[in-house]
Amino acid sequence: MAYGIKLKVWGDYAAFNRPEMKVERVSYDVMTPSAARGVLEAIYWKPQMRWIIDRIHVLNPIRFTSVRRNEIDTKIPVKGSTGISAAMKSNQVSLGISVQDHRQQRAAMILRDVCYGVEAHVEVLNPTEGDGRELGAPEAKHLEMFKRRAGRGQYFHHPYLGCREHPASFELIEMLPPCHDELRGERDLGFMLHDIDFVADPHGTVVESSAGLRVRTEPRFFRATMRDGVIDVPPLSEARA
Repeated sequence: MAYGIKLKVWGDYAAFNRPEMKVERVSYDVMTPSAARGVLEAIYWKPQMRWIIDRIHVLNPIRFTSVRRNEIDTKIPVKGSTGISAAMKSNQVSLGISVQDHRQQRAAMILRDVCYGVEAHVEVLNPTEGDGRELGAPEAKHLEMFKRRAGRGQYFHHPYLGCREHPASFELIEMLPPCHDELRGERDLGFMLHDIDFVADPHGTVVESSAGLRVRTEPRFFRATMRDGVIDVPPLSEARA
């Protein structure tokens, strides 16, 4: 694609957690499109644009490892006499949680030694007149700004691989390296989370108070197939709810 970027992303660990696993976290085999979008938005993002993921290249063999972490089994309530609402009205409410009383150990199946290539392009939400492909078009401007920031290693917040405890390193490249021998051939990865879609709903959450626009979030999934280490990502409109 003429108007697009190629970014190499890697890290020691990654966790792209499956939503069907509610207690013990289990990662997808590869990076999800929404996680790839999150990496790009961490480097450069504006409200009038949207990143569209075209392809995800798996550059390292898929390796899993298991870790155990201490977590808590509760959270601070919003309402009630001991909740956040009460604390905002009075200084007499304590919002602390005793770790000793609520400690819970959970396991997680995560990826290790990961490296991905992300191909993406920009879609402007409010395009200018014409087809938007002329010199100086909004897409080109956003991509050039992204390339300058990525080339210098700049970002708004540190990109991560699924979870914030797994930081990602990145590099803007012109050509992605070849597929690893272990990833040759075709592999069905099953249904994978594509992204979260916003659907108009009169009973949903207000996202624009002036227009009274209400939406609800709806996860979208697609059947991921990896061919020689490359996953072609369909448009969000073709993904299933």
